[in-house]
Amino acid sequence: MSNALPRSATTVALLADIPSTGHVGEAGAQRFALRGDGVGGRSAAFVAFAKEEARAGRKVVALYPAWQASDAERAVNFARGALRTDHIAGIGVDLSPLALSLIADQLAYLAPYLPPGMVAALSDELPKHLLAGAWLRTVSGLSTLPTSLRQHMGSYAPSVSFLAYCAPNAQVGRLRPSEVADALPFRPVQPVQLLCSTPDPSITKVFDENLPRAIQPVATRTLPAQPLGATYWGTGKYVEFVALSAHPQALAYAAGSIRAAACSWCGEPMSAKPCPFCAGNSTGSLTRAHHTAAAPPGGGPPPGPRPQAPRSPAPQPQAPRPQATGPQAPHSPAAQPQAPRPQATAPEAPRSPAPRPQATGPQIPEPQSSGPPSPNGNPAFHGAPGPGNRPPSPGPGHRPPGPSDRPEGPAFQDRAPQPESPRTYSR
Repeated sequence: MSNALPRSATTVALLADIPSTGHVGEAGAQRFALRGDGVGGRSAAFVAFAKEEARAGRKVVALYPAWQASDAERAVNFARGALRTDHIAGIGVDLSPLALSLIADQLAYLAPYLPPGMVAALSDELPKHLLAGAWLRTVSGLSTLPTSLRQHMGSYAPSVSFLAYCAPNAQVGRLRPSEVADALPFRPVQPVQLLCSTPDPSITKVFDENLPRAIQPVATRTLPAQPLGATYWGTGKYVEFVALSAHPQALAYAAGSIRAAACSWCGEPMSAKPCPFCAGNSTGSLTRAHHTAAAPPGGGPPPGPRPQAPRSPAPQPQAPRPQATGPQAPHSPAAQPQAPRPQATAPEAPRSPAPRPQATGPQIPEPQSSGPPSPNGNPAFHGAPGPGNRPPSPGPGHRPPGPSDRPEGPAFQDRAPQPESPRTYSR
């Protein structure tokens, strides 16, 4: 039984006239120079290639130079629209032609061992582990990197030259032989290999005397000039270079430094938003909505503090209420209905009944509110009304309580008016 890991179904393509460096051997990205008459003619080869890859169940990561992106973006859009798929990701990389060629080949080398989303994420991570740039005789035509007016004016001096870096950071500075080693923005892990190319081998003397001494590579390879080198650097007098680590674990370290999260739409891991495949702009699981408290079974409002009715500053004694002249409610030993209380915010503390002048019948105790609330919001007695579990019935001489809107509860007509002390409510 084989212990080999499953190989990923990812193909890397480079949409520009940028030849391969050959640094990773046969594992290189598919190149499409985008030549032809019209946009359709320049995109036809890539669309046909993407169609074959989609039928084979593979996803395509298409790199292109961000400083020359119009034709490449149209080719990617044509392929996605013709195939009606989001398995084609177009990624613009802001690197020089030599550095972009190396990055594309490194991604093609890693593609069989990583998911498509990780391959796309490495297009931003791998340049952080390179030192790429060029020696320039002049920066008067350089538009892809930030330059100052002073640097443009210095380009007219006969003895002034510049070192421009595009990775890991974009910066341009004057070449001072005594400061080259200290001014390097990045040093790859030893051992270091140096790749360089130039359209004019006769102008490499200043470069050979300064940069290799500062980098100290174990090997230097001279490659043919890139066709788009003069377009990127804005001049034909340049020496383009890329310094990279030749350590066996260099690429594995770069791949392990990515912190990616799965796209919530297509599931591909991504380290930046939006997703390069589906353009989704969220990662991980969807955020669950905050659920409010559930309503009680009786259909009332959610549990919580209820608004209280305004209370008077101090209780005032009230006069006896006149007897009702209308027909009286029939006396029944069953539980008497009570009017809804407007401020039943908490259980009431038990209180002792006030003395009555007529004690002809048994006293009626105040109902205890220790049971569960009834559907109308009032405290209920323990258990359901029944022969063995009923509230005590009033004795002779007492009438059933009439409707009342006082917050302290119903009043009996034959009860002597007594001042009541202020009541407290506990939560």
